[in-house]
Amino acid sequence: MAAGFGVPARFDLPEIDAFSRTYWDAAADGHLLLRRCGACGRAHHYPREFCPNCWSEAVTWERASGRATLYTWSVVHRNDLPPFGSRTPYAAAVVDLEEGPRMMTEVVDCGEEDLRVGMALEVAFRVEGEGAGEGGGEGAVAVPVFRPRSSS
Repeated sequence: MAAGFGVPARFDLPEIDAFSRTYWDAAADGHLLLRRCGACGRAHHYPREFCPNCWSEAVTWERASGRATLYTWSVVHRNDLPPFGSRTPYAAAVVDLEEGPRMMTEVVDCGEEDLRVGMALEVAFRVEGEGAGEGGGEGAVAVPVFRPRSSS
């Protein structure tokens, strides 16, 4: 119980640092960010301080459209790490973002029988951590997940 006095550790919360704060603050406002390289022009995710394609440090934050297609998934029926056990079953997934990068995520609001390669998805945000039940407070983090894209 590494989290302290009888409280189990959480394995679903990021460690937010000075670099990633921009990403997590945007997520709290309902926006997914990417990094785009000024040298080669390619976008990447997860955010890094350099381009993983050409190694340039000329990268900037960019707001993503939030649209993606499902590349692959696996339905997880058992996970003993807190708090995943209370969420099973869930669809761990890899999606292709409209801007190009692939992203590991979770598909929500969709039955496993309805999951299809290539299905249209849109970003949503699940608030986790302390204060999550109160609509987000100190210690709460908005985590990007994806759901089937609405037809509108």
